[in-house]
Amino acid sequence: MLERATVRAIGETGRTALLLAALLILAQPSHAAGDLVLVPSPPLLVALIVLFALLVLPVNTLVFKPIFKILDEREARTTGTREQAEQIERDAQEILDRYEASVQAVRAEAEQTRRAALEAARSDSQGTANDARAEAEREIEQARNQIGNEFEAARTALRSQSQDLARQAASSVLGRVL
Repeated sequence: MLERATVRAIGETGRTALLLAALLILAQPSHAAGDLVLVPSPPLLVALIVLFALLVLPVNTLVFKPIFKILDEREARTTGTREQAEQIERDAQEILDRYEASVQAVRAEAEQTRRAALEAARSDSQGTANDARAEAEREIEQARNQIGNEFEAARTALRSQSQDLARQAASSVLGRVL
């Protein structure tokens, strides 16, 4: 857009130059500094203006338009590249967001699995402890029963032995067999 404004300004510059030339032709010569010439001779001035006017179109066609075309293309490529870079950045951000969401989901799932495994391990541990406690209580009860039976057997044996000893002691003291 700036380039087109420049082309318009060049066209306006040509018109301004013609107006300036007309003013210079009408201007009075200055004699302030001796040989100082502010306004060239009218035939030279007209020749310069005509030369300028004749060169504006070819210079515009051969120099300015190709330069402006290249600048426009460069601007389009730059803008296109920027838009493409912005699109890539948006896509990358979208992919990153999806990745972070999936990582969060996997972490949540892993945490849930870990908690379930921990709960199962606690349950198994408690079940094993309960089974071991019940088994220990059964064994203790069996041992108590066995001890009780052995105690009764020992008591019975001791009674019979005590009676035999009492008879032997009585026989020894009395001197006769009872």
